[in-house]
Amino acid sequence: MVGTFGGALEARQIDASDGKLTADVTGEVEAEEGVLVIRRIHVAMRLVASEEVRDTVERVHGIYAMNCPLYRTLNKAIQLTSSCTLVRPTPGA
Repeated sequence: MVGTFGGALEARQIDASDGKLTADVTGEVEAEEGVLVIRRIHVAMRLVASEEVRDTVERVHGIYAMNCPLYRTLNKAIQLTSSCTLVRPTPGA
């Protein structure tokens, strides 16, 4: 999911390379008949970018999942969600 999102940003001239786009993934597991089953996965992404790209980033975030092979493969079996937080670039970096 992160790769698809990053690719969609790059296609819109928003740099997601070199560690600018990172993610933490959290899964929630439940027991079903004594077997652990993954029920939910959340991908919390962070993008280091200027505030001026926020609208584009939010628009891309709203549509990228249906173009993501992983999401399209798993979304009917597991609840997949994502979020993206914009982080201001460090001055001089």
